[in-house]
Amino acid sequence: MSSFTLNGYGELILLGALTTLLVALAAAAFGTVIGVLMAAAKLSQSRILRQIAGAYTTTIRGVPDLLVIFLVYYGGSATLSHVMGRPIEINAFGAGALSLGFVFGAYATEIFRGAILEVPRGQVEAAAALGLSGTDSFAHVIAPQAWRLAVPAFGNQLTVLLKETALVSLVGLEDLMRRTGFAVEATNRPFFFYLVAGVVYFVLSYAMTNAFGSVRRKTSAALAR
Repeated sequence: MSSFTLNGYGELILLGALTTLLVALAAAAFGTVIGVLMAAAKLSQSRILRQIAGAYTTTIRGVPDLLVIFLVYYGGSATLSHVMGRPIEINAFGAGALSLGFVFGAYATEIFRGAILEVPRGQVEAAAALGLSGTDSFAHVIAPQAWRLAVPAFGNQLTVLLKETALVSLVGLEDLMRRTGFAVEATNRPFFFYLVAGVVYFVLSYAMTNAFGSVRRKTSAALAR
């Protein structure tokens, strides 16, 4: 019974896994919005927008993810404390979701931009010939095909994001890694509990990969019809 409940720390680790999943989903949602906006900026006619989007993706992808987390967490806390005139500490969950969202968004930008560029030019011309506006053309012709093309890379990047959430434990988020650390300190069984954490990460990643595989098949089937 003790092994089944992980020496009484099974619930603690499951709660950590839930926190890991929630911060990953929050970061993915935030990053997806950024990715769409920055992809649109990179493909726009505005030179300024293209430069802003280019600077964002180059900078974020060129520095360690952990550094982004520290800058958001400590820099955000320092900025808010200065503005409010009293010590304020950013919530670890919020800082993690924002920082990982910025990182995810940089990669999502390139995924979406590449997918949009892969849509055959003839599809765009056909939409114009049918009298569709630019917005309708994008919503009903370009976006569905671009999404189908982007799903595999987007799903892979989401799996990477899930594993990167472990970095947020360094700023106090009680995620899977941090709660596993609590169990290790209390029981002095590092190999066992870190192995358990590895199994949990694998299960979450495997489930996410299968979910996006299903989305890809359904999207492809819908477009085929």
